[in-house]
Amino acid sequence: MTERSPGNPYPNPQANSEAVDADALIQLLRRKERNWVEWGQACQKLQSAGYSSQAVFEQTGFEPIQQNQVIVASQVYETLVKSGVSEAVRSRFARTGSDILYELRILTQPERAAAAEFIVARNLDADGAREVAKAMKELSRRRSLPEGFSDHPGDAVAYQYWKLAQQQQNLQERSRLVARGLMFAHSQSSRQEIEQLLTEPLGGNRRRAPRFPLYRVEASEQLPRLIPLVGEFPVTTAEFQQVGAVKTKGAFQIVDSAHQQQIVAIPGWQIVAKAQEPVAILGNITQLPKQENQKSEAVLLIVDRKTPEWDADSYFMIDQSGTLAIEWFSEQPDIPLLGQLILVLRPKKILDEPLSRDLWQIDE
Repeated sequence: MTERSPGNPYPNPQANSEAVDADALIQLLRRKERNWVEWGQACQKLQSAGYSSQAVFEQTGFEPIQQNQVIVASQVYETLVKSGVSEAVRSRFARTGSDILYELRILTQPERAAAAEFIVARNLDADGAREVAKAMKELSRRRSLPEGFSDHPGDAVAYQYWKLAQQQQNLQERSRLVARGLMFAHSQSSRQEIEQLLTEPLGGNRRRAPRFPLYRVEASEQLPRLIPLVGEFPVTTAEFQQVGAVKTKGAFQIVDSAHQQQIVAIPGWQIVAKAQEPVAILGNITQLPKQENQKSEAVLLIVDRKTPEWDADSYFMIDQSGTLAIEWFSEQPDIPLLGQLILVLRPKKILDEPLSRDLWQIDE
């Protein structure tokens, strides 16, 4: 067992040090063989085996701060290789650049790849890499991209200079910041945003055009289904069968309505979206089978007319002497099924108007 002098703050190698060839790793570092990526891997293996950073320094000459840099940078390099960066980036950082890649540690893997490509293309040093990484990190924290700027690393840095220049009261300093922003700007729109500062009066009193109220439908339920309305229950079988299906077109489901056809919009829930030929019928909850004792309430019946198949868990529309009726069958019926009742929709409850004005009266 290796002895340790009293008060020595640096731990000795532990049992797991036998899992690595410590002597070979120390010799690699001492002679600085191969490349810095392997130096970082060697330092990490030694530290994982129980060697303190001070102990590694004493045996190899690699200072603790240098060990930390090459360890972190080698990990960043490995993520770049896994991301599929260009050969130019791989070869550039395989030789030198641990100080540059160390600055990219704060970014996600896709961001690191984009930053590395940009840094190599612009031949930036460690200070430039730090600037790029910081700008990309700050931009990623925003809920939306600033107007005119993309998420490209160059635009991220250009946006930071745009902000600084906009706040600058000194014309010479503003011009310098604008020039720096233009040097990094990637998109044409970002260049236009920065160049516009040159024509503005000092003081930042420019009134910017408002942002467009852009929204996107994210969930299928937010996109309504437009359904033709047959009428109000009871209706005749002929009326039920004659109503034409609604055909929509385009991304916004535009409808060309003919013959003054009434149409109702309901949420695009899955059961509604799956319906092949839905129609709607106005009715009352008391008109449904075995619901006569229910409190009277208007409902909207959604029926899929497309060749219904009998199902013991569903209600169906049938013809009764020329009038549409709703029935449930415990077994396969021997009469035609005109449609399947897929949804009974109640209206949204609305609070009493006096109460809605005095919200404090409503129990939570």
